[in-house]
Amino acid sequence: MESISRISSLLETARDLTLEAARDASYVRKTSTRVLPQAQLKKLLDSRSERDVLEGLRRVITMSYRQPPSVTLPLFTSVIKNIASPSLPIKKLVYIYLLQHAEHEPDTALLSINTIQKSLTDSNPQLRALALRVMSGIRVPVISQIVSLGIKRGVGDMSPYVRRAAALAIPKCYGLDPSTEPQLQEYLSTLLGDKQYFVTGAAVAAFLEMCPERLDLIHPHYRSLIRKLVDMDEWGQLATLRLMMIYARKCFPRRTKKVKKSKFDTNDKATKTTKGFYDSDSDSSSPSDHEIEEIVLLDPDLELLLKACQPLLQSRNSAVIMAVARTYLYLGTPTYLSTAIGPLISLLRSASDIQHIALYHIVQVCLAHPELFVNYYTHFLVRSIDAPHIWRLKLELLTLIFPHAAPRLQSLILAELSHFSHSGSQDPGLVREAVRAIGRCAQSSVTSSKTSARCLHLLLAHIGSADSHLVAESLEVIRHLIQRNPEPHRTTVVRLAKHLDAATSPQARASIIWLVGEFAGLDAENNIAADVLRILAKGFADEAEAAKLQIVLLAAKVYVHYLNANPPAERTKPATTPSSTLLERLQEEGGFQDSSLDALVKQEESKPHPIEALYQYILHLTRYDTSYDLRDRARVYRALLATPSSTQLASLLLLAPKPVPQIPSPSETRKGYVLGSASLVVGEEGGMGGLRGYEELPSWVKEGEEPNPRLREDISAGGTSSSGASYDSGRVLTAGEQLDRAVGASRAQDLGTSPATKSLNGVGGASARDKTLDEWLAEEDEESEAEETESEEESEEESEEEETESEDEGESDRLKKNDSEDECGG
Repeated sequence: MESISRISSLLETARDLTLEAARDASYVRKTSTRVLPQAQLKKLLDSRSERDVLEGLRRVITMSYRQPPSVTLPLFTSVIKNIASPSLPIKKLVYIYLLQHAEHEPDTALLSINTIQKSLTDSNPQLRALALRVMSGIRVPVISQIVSLGIKRGVGDMSPYVRRAAALAIPKCYGLDPSTEPQLQEYLSTLLGDKQYFVTGAAVAAFLEMCPERLDLIHPHYRSLIRKLVDMDEWGQLATLRLMMIYARKCFPRRTKKVKKSKFDTNDKATKTTKGFYDSDSDSSSPSDHEIEEIVLLDPDLELLLKACQPLLQSRNSAVIMAVARTYLYLGTPTYLSTAIGPLISLLRSASDIQHIALYHIVQVCLAHPELFVNYYTHFLVRSIDAPHIWRLKLELLTLIFPHAAPRLQSLILAELSHFSHSGSQDPGLVREAVRAIGRCAQSSVTSSKTSARCLHLLLAHIGSADSHLVAESLEVIRHLIQRNPEPHRTTVVRLAKHLDAATSPQARASIIWLVGEFAGLDAENNIAADVLRILAKGFADEAEAAKLQIVLLAAKVYVHYLNANPPAERTKPATTPSSTLLERLQEEGGFQDSSLDALVKQEESKPHPIEALYQYILHLTRYDTSYDLRDRARVYRALLATPSSTQLASLLLLAPKPVPQIPSPSETRKGYVLGSASLVVGEEGGMGGLRGYEELPSWVKEGEEPNPRLREDISAGGTSSSGASYDSGRVLTAGEQLDRAVGASRAQDLGTSPATKSLNGVGGASARDKTLDEWLAEEDEESEAEETESEEESEEESEEEETESEDEGESDRLKKNDSEDECGG
């Protein structure tokens, strides 16, 4: 019965606790979002119940994030007096409030410094770390020395959490008082050599923020930092890779070597059979059979960094993968960079924002090494769900890899671009970008004539489209292609002139008119420029301003061609011949008086040439146009061609060969920005030099000016390990091993020798590190026995010396006595 009653009482107690917990949870859920008046909040904060104080602090912290500080600032005193509470959740909330409002109430915040200092000696490492974080976060310059002492205490703390908090507090203390920099750098140097990777990552971040130019602090810890790189958290890895980028550029010169690379494959049997019978014949080869290749010689320490970065390519953090790609791009070789292409491509399966940033990085790498992305072309095909900022970058990537792709892949890319270039229900921006992409594919220097002709055929098929924007973009790209090689495209210009009536877009008509005026004069026998000008002059008044400007330019070019073919001297010399023949013919027929014949002859002589008449007619039409630009340009042409002596100058201005236009990749303007920077994504919107705070990549140090490589020798084993043997010695030592090392160091100091000397003599080397504490104690017993033996031998020697001294003294006395007797006898 007692057991049954006990079980029933336990069930009732559990039921009561469950109901109470559910009631509290519902109370918090219903009332946590409701703002309480300050009087009620003060009542909660001043309560003796820990639950009420915790509830009041939660509401105050919630209000501080949603409302301005002026709303929660009157509660400062009520909150701060709970800083001495033994409850850890209450202390955390008070610390959070103190960090947010300490700047507004510096005098009241200083009253809590003593309590925070007491927390630095608490047994809970989390509380010690939190206290150090809060003390450094109170931005009151008066407590800078107190913060510095707290950092000193935190640097020597046994818990890595506290040491990490000390590392993060260093730049905050430096911001409060820059005069504390020397002692802070000493603390930072200690933290950089910490055995815990958890601490080292924060120390590297603090180093980059406080003194990134002090690379001398990094030299002794370079290899240990690289060994800990894999175990660091993501933020520590990012900071370390950023530091190593600067360190490698300033400490490792870029060395290259030129080698001869054979054009033939060494595995080809036919190549092996071409060698001569004698060595002289086999060694001799023409210079054309080899080409010079420049290879990069990597420093061993730099190669250690590049190899240590390879495991980071499997990181879940996209920023770490981009940082490794940046390291390989600016520090490594294409062989290392090729290993980062796959992880970069895998980021395209992430969220849209990460995918957008990853595409910018992929384009940046592709601009330098496009051949590495050819095998991943399927990831760059545009999908129907892609946003405009996504498919623009994908089309750019397709055009970048197009020159390096196989013919079959080039056909596939052109088919993809042709599909999106047709107008329809698709986005007009996608249509224009696809047409421009086709033009960039045709303009690449590696593209064959057959592929270029196919690109031109795809563009010409869009001329008859009803979409004016598509026609304008196609003609713009066609104009660029014709300018690159105008000789084979004479018939193309004629074909475009036939579609002039069908073109309705002003920009399209302007492009066709410019092409006619620029390239129709190449073939004098089939020059259609004058006929095109005659047709356009009829509807000049109905043309748009862009087309009118090109018509005036066409008229000036046609007239210059006419002046060059018929110089003024030749045009004035045979002027009397037609009139004389006409006069003789009319006199033979009779019926005309001399006065009427003279008038007719003068009228015939005054009639201008049709080309000159067309030119003058166009100039008269522009005189009454509403466009200022058009009237000014016509006035310039009229003044330029008014005198025969300026014909040569007009030819230089109007008929000079134009530079071949280039359609660069849209991301060419971002090519100078460093991979991984925000300026790379923002682009020109960030200004000429990028966003504020943007840092250029440091240049490579010149050979001979780099620091001594011996500065990077591993000091974890007493500074004696070589560069080859120090890579695997970065493990965390146990307490016994640390005690053994301390005993060995003290003994070496007592004997007057350093650990480095003992390692060279075979006493304190690797075997000493492997000895246990019992072995050390046994050796100490042996040494004590040896010392006792030595002391006994010394005592025996001293006694013998005393006996010999007494014998010597007796002998001397005897000699003196004999001498005195001899003197008396004499």
